[in-house]
Amino acid sequence: MDFSLMQRVFPFFVEAAWTTIQISALSMILGLAVAVLVTAAKMSRSLLLRMVGSLYVSLFRGTPCLIQLFILYFGGPQIGINLEPFAAGVIGLGLNIGAYMAESIRGALLAVDRGQAEAARTIGFSRLQTLRKVILPQAARLMIRPLGVNTVALVKGSALVSTISVVELTYTAQRFIGSTYKPFEIFGVSALLYMIIIYAVARAVDALDKRFAIA
Repeated sequence: MDFSLMQRVFPFFVEAAWTTIQISALSMILGLAVAVLVTAAKMSRSLLLRMVGSLYVSLFRGTPCLIQLFILYFGGPQIGINLEPFAAGVIGLGLNIGAYMAESIRGALLAVDRGQAEAARTIGFSRLQTLRKVILPQAARLMIRPLGVNTVALVKGSALVSTISVVELTYTAQRFIGSTYKPFEIFGVSALLYMIIIYAVARAVDALDKRFAIA
């Protein structure tokens, strides 16, 4: 075990870890926005919107995220979409995780007892008021843990953007292995930083879960 090598390359991996965090955070924001729209479509009264929402979820959950990234980055220029690697990574991961988050959000909304909505409508709440004041506050508590799982999956899945030349943790590891021929040490540093990021995410989810725990 070459600990001196691990010490020398560590600063480079810290910089790469920051890129991983940025990609994960931006993808999460995009994914949440997409998830809200897809959930609204799947729970709409319109048959067309429900079909569009279901098609989106089936498409992005039914195909590998790596293929989606390749289509976006390498296939995009054929139809006039030219994206930088970082932007392509964020958009590709965001669109993919949005499909999973949509199902988590929809499941939480459906888990709220229907009697709650009926009671709200009985006392004069509109459909929007019922959703905003009765359903969402209860569903939000149920969303925390599933969305936390999605976030952890997103951080680990961010390694896929190394295939389109985004200089994040995995790409940096591959680059150093090519010059040092020390895969165990190099991937060990990369794995350590992934674990630190994911541990921080898990702790944040636990804190939120306890904060909004249902007695």
